[in-house]
Amino acid sequence: MRNEESALDIVQDAMIKLSEKYGDKPVTEFPMLFQRILQNTIRDYYRRQKVRSTWTTLFSSLTPEGDEDADPLETLHDQEGSKSSVTPHQQLEQSQVLEIIEQEIRKLPTRQREAFLMRYWEEMDIAETAAAMGCSEGSVKTHCSRATHALAAALKVKGITL
Repeated sequence: MRNEESALDIVQDAMIKLSEKYGDKPVTEFPMLFQRILQNTIRDYYRRQKVRSTWTTLFSSLTPEGDEDADPLETLHDQEGSKSSVTPHQQLEQSQVLEIIEQEIRKLPTRQREAFLMRYWEEMDIAETAAAMGCSEGSVKTHCSRATHALAAALKVKGITL
């Protein structure tokens, strides 16, 4: 782990999971349980980072240069009337890519679409998403993973690279 804050967060999350789920177990089992929980929490962290970086890369290409706070989804709609350094050709490409992404998201199965939008558009964490969807955290992870892979494959088929 290169980021000390992230490492501390991972350890804290693992400790919380241990105490919440296995607090009634004998103390002698804690080291092995903690080791497994910590490994899984680290894997989850790297999976989330991979997915986030993939979508960040895609959406950062839609954001005007020099404007770090711009929302790529709003940027495309706002640029119509503004005088920007983005050429008309770039605006057309961006609007076409956004439209393709929206179409592909609409094609996802309902549960995958819900999980994907809550996690990545609404920036809800896994527990919040699970509560909102009325399912387990594992189901949310599965739905998000399947949605991400389906969207990536659909975009690749259409020639959109991340």
